[in-house]
Amino acid sequence: MAGFAKLVPSARGLLVFEAAVRLASFTAAAREFNVTQPSVSRSIAQLETDIGVALFTRNSTGLTPTADGRALYSAVREGFDGIEEVIRGIKEKNVAKPVVTLSLSSSLVTHWFVPRLSIFATRFPDVDLRFELIAGVLRGPVENVDLATRILADDDLGYHRWAFSPEIIVPVCSPSYLSAHGRLKHDADGEGHVLLHLTDAKLQWLDAWGHVADRKTSKAKWLEFSDYAVVLQAAMNGEGVALGWLSNVSRALLQGTLVPASDRQINTGRTHHLIAPRSRPVRPIVSEICAWMIAEMQAELKALHPMLRPDVWRRAGSN
Repeated sequence: MAGFAKLVPSARGLLVFEAAVRLASFTAAAREFNVTQPSVSRSIAQLETDIGVALFTRNSTGLTPTADGRALYSAVREGFDGIEEVIRGIKEKNVAKPVVTLSLSSSLVTHWFVPRLSIFATRFPDVDLRFELIAGVLRGPVENVDLATRILADDDLGYHRWAFSPEIIVPVCSPSYLSAHGRLKHDADGEGHVLLHLTDAKLQWLDAWGHVADRKTSKAKWLEFSDYAVVLQAAMNGEGVALGWLSNVSRALLQGTLVPASDRQINTGRTHHLIAPRSRPVRPIVSEICAWMIAEMQAELKALHPMLRPDVWRRAGSN
């Protein structure tokens, strides 16, 4: 250990280096450590001086680790994972309740999970939950959590995965909005309607909106939000029409606080999965919570069967 301390006088430099490689950005690493970007740059420069090699190439296209940087990152990541696993185990042995960390969208938690918290507490009385919320589109790697929701590529082998919900999109609004404005026609100009939109999902959402979203011809009013939970809340409050992902609006549709705003129903053929990193074993309690979430979602999908066109439902059943 004394030899290691001579090679790298400051372990903090390795922590900053790991974050910079993982996030591919000094700025993002600075946000993670709540320091300035120049502070991260100085830490990396000092580490490169201590080791005697360049760890990154820096150019106009971004930040790329060198071959030496990649080798160091692999060793550091392996070491940190092992340390994290031991510390996590020590903490869990010395707490009264197991803590399960979930990385979910803020909308899924707000409109799907929170209404079930009392049911969850009855089913899992000895479990504490920690939610890591994602306001916009679900993206990026899943690390340091027990369970998350993502849409994965078929060849992504980095995670355990369990099918949670087919990706079905249904434009939704409140009953009062539908009564006042009528159904949205996607091939028209949207005059008289308000479209509620997620800021960081423009390309994907524009396809789902159809012609009514063409800003050159659209006469609809647009309200954009950076948090999808707020998009759905605005729809529930009667402020306009939102694109409703079935996994997020299933409960509201069944309760009638949201209703279909048009005849459009889209099954993208993709599946929202519950996933867990393969870098560590899945704890039995996490498997139980995963199974509970899937059972709850499947029950709602079955109840929504009459609201979906037969072709959409058949495709959903095959996912």
